[in-house]
Amino acid sequence: MRIGGFVPVSLCDYPCRVAAVIFTQGCNFRCPFCHNGHLIEKNADAALDEQAVFAQLEDRRTRLGGVVVSGGEPTLQPDLPDFLHRVKSLGLPVKLDTNGSRPDVLEALIADRLVDYIAMDIKAPWDKYDRLAGIAADGVLLRRSLRLIATSGVPHEFRTTRVEPLLTHEDCAEITRQVPAGSQHKWQKFRAEHSLDPLLRPPVATADHTPAPTVNAARKN
Repeated sequence: MRIGGFVPVSLCDYPCRVAAVIFTQGCNFRCPFCHNGHLIEKNADAALDEQAVFAQLEDRRTRLGGVVVSGGEPTLQPDLPDFLHRVKSLGLPVKLDTNGSRPDVLEALIADRLVDYIAMDIKAPWDKYDRLAGIAADGVLLRRSLRLIATSGVPHEFRTTRVEPLLTHEDCAEITRQVPAGSQHKWQKFRAEHSLDPLLRPPVATADHTPAPTVNAARKN
């Protein structure tokens, strides 16, 4: 599997658990506000060694409460099921982060009991999804994933990055209405400084080249 990043210990990525986080390479979305832009394309030269990652998981297994597989978009990885089987063999629960674009993969993972928690992004109201996803998103597939996760019996959450330059208060209210009844929804803070779209990043402060005031030497009498 193409692994683009590894965090050995996280206290905030898996609810109520100390977890390691694995970031996969490759994503089919181009969200302008994405803060993991370096993971969008697959890059063999920047990929981490899978065996080395598992060696760390094995070493920390008694101190971890789970493993988060994020990205990028993990469901694009053809060997994701085998990878999760191996994680589960260590006795570690798995949380999967996904954009919801591949419901067939999600359905198979749920059926095989390879995921213990799922977090799916709801990026925008359906009629604005293309703009926030950066591509022509397939709303039929996204809605299918939404329903699948909500009715799976697997602990889950839906989440939205509150990108204030792109989402209005009305948009946020509509997103809330899209969340299935009984499912948890979380708002995430927008981190503008790492946005994929440079226009969303805060302006860079320029150096002030104004000469410093000079101090006159004391006159000798």
